[in-house]
Amino acid sequence: MQYYYGQQMPLRVLDEAEFWKMQEEEHTVVIREALPNLEKKYVDVLKEWEQALSVTHQKVVSYVETVNRSQYVYAELQQQVNQLVTFCLQESMQFIELLRQIKVHSSVAKDNLTAKTILDHIIRESEYFIGIARVILYGHNHA
Repeated sequence: MQYYYGQQMPLRVLDEAEFWKMQEEEHTVVIREALPNLEKKYVDVLKEWEQALSVTHQKVVSYVETVNRSQYVYAELQQQVNQLVTFCLQESMQFIELLRQIKVHSSVAKDNLTAKTILDHIIRESEYFIGIARVILYGHNHA
C-alpha cells in the first residue's frame, strides 16, 4: 500500500473496507447457493451474517460520503474511521472463523472438495482484507 494519499488516506482506507465488506456479504450468498444442501443452522447463520455485513457496508459508505465532503479530515473523524476499520477487521476475523467451522463441521462441506475449495478461496480473500486493514491501522504510523 502506498501512503502518498495525504489528506485522502482516510478515503483510500474506506474504499478498501467498502469493497471487502460488499465482497463478504456476497460470499454468504455464494456459499448458500454453492452448497444447496447445507445444514439449516449454517444457512441461518450465513443469512444473519449477510445482514450484519450489509449494515457494516452501509456504515462504511456513509463514512466515504462524509470524508468525501470534508475539506479537512479532523483528528476526531480520523479516529472514527480507524475505529470503523478496526471493527471491519474484527468482523472479518469472526467471519473467517465461521467459514472454518462450516468447513470442518458441516457434513455437506467437510467431505466435499468443491465446497472446501470455495470456502478456502473466500477465507483467503477475507484474510487479504485483514492484511490491508492491519497495514492501514498499524503500518502507516511507522511509514
